[in-house]
Amino acid sequence: GKVPASSIIASAPSDKNLDAWRESGCRTTHCNLEVLQESTLVFLATKPHVLPGVLQEIRPAWQRGGLRKRWHSAGTGSPVGHRMPAEIPPIRGWGLGSLLAPHSNPNALLPQVYLFAEALAEGAVKMGMPGALATRIAAQTMLGAAKMMLESGEHPAKLRGDVCTPGGTTIHALHQLEKGALRATVMNAVEAATNRACDMAED
Repeated sequence: GKVPASSIIASAPSDKNLDAWRESGCRTTHCNLEVLQESTLVFLATKPHVLPGVLQEIRPAWQRGGLRKRWHSAGTGSPVGHRMPAEIPPIRGWGLGSLLAPHSNPNALLPQVYLFAEALAEGAVKMGMPGALATRIAAQTMLGAAKMMLESGEHPAKLRGDVCTPGGTTIHALHQLEKGALRATVMNAVEAATNRACDMAED
């Protein structure tokens, strides 16, 4: 990347959440104030209900030095937030973020994506494929689909239609997904995650 790892400092309450940062060559600390004192750009990657306490903790450093910083938060306490998943992919370069107004979008739904990948793999295992191979193929399938969406700029519905051969295996599989209300279930999951994040931010 454009920023060397040695110029990045990460803070977390326990070492468990800092190991991946150290492996990437970043500096780590358990003191949020230290991050503020050494940084010009600060990302707050917390659950919404944790954010108020963190802001209270770092307020003295913010007020004392007249620091000018850009704030990016996973919470909903500011007019505009920059939400990022708190999992490992951002460290590896595979993460994502979204600029949004409060309550307009859920946190990144990586666990739901993992669940879908798990279901793909288990389906393959049911049909006789070895577990490790099934998991790898499921991951590669999802990676390929994601790259195709990003690189082509096409709507997912068009890309889906492009690979459906009349009477073929794909359209039969899609029929089963539609019968199981996959589309509605995923939309419900997004709505539930958004509503829960808003509830936690208000507590």
